Amino acid sequence: MQWIAVPAPIGTLGVAAADGEITSVHFGGVGRHPVATAPAPVLGIAAAQLDAYFAGELTDFQLPIAAPDGSDFERAVWKAIAEIGYGEMATYGDIARLVGDKEAARAVGIACNRNPLPIIVPCHRVVGAGGKLVGFGGGLDRKRFLLNLEARVKIERDFQ
Repeated sequence: MQWIAVPAPIGTLGVAAADGEITSVHFGGVGRHPVATAPAPVLGIAAAQLDAYFAGELTDFQLPIAAPDGSDFERAVWKAIAEIGYGEMATYGDIARLVGDKEAARAVGIACNRNPLPIIVPCHRVVGAGGKLVGFGGGLDRKRFLLNLEARVKIERDFQ
């Protein structure tokens, strides 16, 4: 597995790839993982797409991503999250209903926290009932930033 550090307005992101697929995005950089000196091309593509996302130029990532490890429930949640449109939000309860267990909102929150590909699989778009900002592995300040970025870009595009 190779890692790169991608500077971002919410702090450095660590991005990992193996076998030509993105496997992880970490808030706070690469941690103890060594940074690749000759990174795989997919990592350069991921860095460019993340840069474009933060610049408000990209609304849909087009990256090969590895099938994440997780339970069937977690994979179902991550698949449902991936369908939330740019600048849109869904509640934990909405996602629970989509995956077939309307009582599993808390379990959806746990699955969101275990999402190995935040931002790319946009768990920041999942909010509490009534749109309340709750829970985010990257911290609520990052979640707020990402939601505000997408809302601003969406409004700007709608009025062009």
